[in-house]
Amino acid sequence: MITWMQHHRKYLIVTVWVSTIAFIGAGFVGWGEYSYGDKASAVAQVGDVSITADEFQKAYSNLFNQYNQVLQGKLDEKQAKQFGLQSQALQSLVSQALILNLAKSYKITVSDEELFSMIKNQKSFTKAGSFDKEVYAAMLSQNNLTIKDYEAGVRKELLIQKTLYLLTPLARTLEENAIASAQGVADKIEYKLLTPSMVTASADEAGLKAFWEKHQNEFKKEATYDLSIIHMGAQATQNDALRRYIDFKKGTIDPSVMITQTTVSAKNTLFTPELLKEIAELTADKPFLKPRKVGDEFVIIKLNGFNPAASKTYEEAKNDANMLYVNEMKKSKLQELAQNSYKTFSGTVSDFKTRAQSTALSGLSAAEATEFADNLFAAKQKQGFFTLKSGNVILYNVLEQKLLQATTVAEENNAMKLKGNLFNQKLMKMLESKYPVKIYAEGI
Repeated sequence: MITWMQHHRKYLIVTVWVSTIAFIGAGFVGWGEYSYGDKASAVAQVGDVSITADEFQKAYSNLFNQYNQVLQGKLDEKQAKQFGLQSQALQSLVSQALILNLAKSYKITVSDEELFSMIKNQKSFTKAGSFDKEVYAAMLSQNNLTIKDYEAGVRKELLIQKTLYLLTPLARTLEENAIASAQGVADKIEYKLLTPSMVTASADEAGLKAFWEKHQNEFKKEATYDLSIIHMGAQATQNDALRRYIDFKKGTIDPSVMITQTTVSAKNTLFTPELLKEIAELTADKPFLKPRKVGDEFVIIKLNGFNPAASKTYEEAKNDANMLYVNEMKKSKLQELAQNSYKTFSGTVSDFKTRAQSTALSGLSAAEATEFADNLFAAKQKQGFFTLKSGNVILYNVLEQKLLQATTVAEENNAMKLKGNLFNQKLMKMLESKYPVKIYAEGI
């Protein structure tokens, strides 16, 4: 039995949490004495969440009872150590604390209504089929728990469940059913790719101006900074640059010193984003920036003027507006072409392909084929067209469908489950890198 437990222990417990609710009526098991360093009140600290000695005691006791039930009451402390129950209990609390940190960062909470709904549904607290406050208080007292501590534990457990649920895709059951159905079907299709190059469009002056008037807030001149710059050269020291900065600021600089006039913006500058931010903080009252290292030399900068972002005039925006206007007209004409031809087009005929195999379709990029397959296997119409993110449009006609063997579908569903497990593992690794874990208990 011991050997079997050692090989299968990962299946005997829930590896992430130790249930507060399950602790009721399970009994208490001591877990020995451990050193806590300089953190006597805490076993561990995970991000902003402390794991107390009391929580560890309850977690260990709960885990001990789970194993003891499997061993029909024959588990002792020596065997518990062999199984590493203390380490498992602590790891479960660490995992729990990682999720609680995440919940806090997203401000996820559990309402009083949610808490009391969970408590009232516990059979341990019922009398004649209904929740009874006296039974509730008595049961907690028998297990050395206060109402406050028990409800805090249940609230924490609900918060973890709620956070994990919010991490899963919405309408997960419906999605899994749709995926399973799609994986069990192969389609033979006829398809044709339409691109903007297949249609022509040119802008007329009146139409272009109307387009600009509607979208003029999208055509902006970016903010610019008029600067005076002194380049110190690669041989100048920082002290040399500071002396020249003082002269520049006092207006006593030697006339032979070359001062370069330039205008920069966020898109048109050789400066780093950090230096540009400092320039943006200069004002007419404080226009000078102390020497800064740019490349292999020091430069001294003075702000002469600031030109805020502003809308372009029609003439300034005309070229950019013309490109957008023509693209919009092409999109409209491409949609019109697709609408008029999707029922009668002649295109490429594929062999039978599943959703996963549809990434290899002649004439489509891998991204377009994937996007098309996602839309196709979710569509209810036998014929139609989809507008892709690339701007291209694909016409389709499903010629035939066939069901795959059940074994194939089962294999793909198993792959989906594996992906879910990998997601949980990656989630924990990500949280461990974000929230530091400090263990104070020694010998666990």
